[in-house]
Amino acid sequence: MALPPSGRLLGIDWGEIRTGLALTDEERILASPLTTMTQRRGKRFPVAALLDIIEEHHPVGLVLGLPYGLDGGETASTTHVRQLAARLQPKVPVPIELWDERLTTARALRAIREQGGSTRGRKADVDALAAAILLQHYLDSHREAP
Repeated sequence: MALPPSGRLLGIDWGEIRTGLALTDEERILASPLTTMTQRRGKRFPVAALLDIIEEHHPVGLVLGLPYGLDGGETASTTHVRQLAARLQPKVPVPIELWDERLTTARALRAIREQGGSTRGRKADVDALAAAILLQHYLDSHREAP
């Protein structure tokens, strides 16, 4: 199912332990870091927490990062995220679109360091920023040319 053409979007940068979330503004101009959800390694994705966030922020769709390998190929994580999307879609009230998220965490780390910041002890901030980078890339690629 395609995402609606207007309204807020929620970006999800899945991780085995931490999942970063980001949110757009209503006009879909800017994506901003929102929060990070955590789960224990090997445990199920925290669907109830995601549903609470959807209820609070009212996005019209989800952009779920698809972690391709550097060569563009599928990885075990890619398969996991595809399965996660299939499990989530019947449970969430909005459509989900998968989007290439290669190197979002690396870009987030670089952005923090370029601004003179430290990433030590800020893993949650990095993951939420990675989700914002993923979501901003999605917005920029779907923006109509002037």
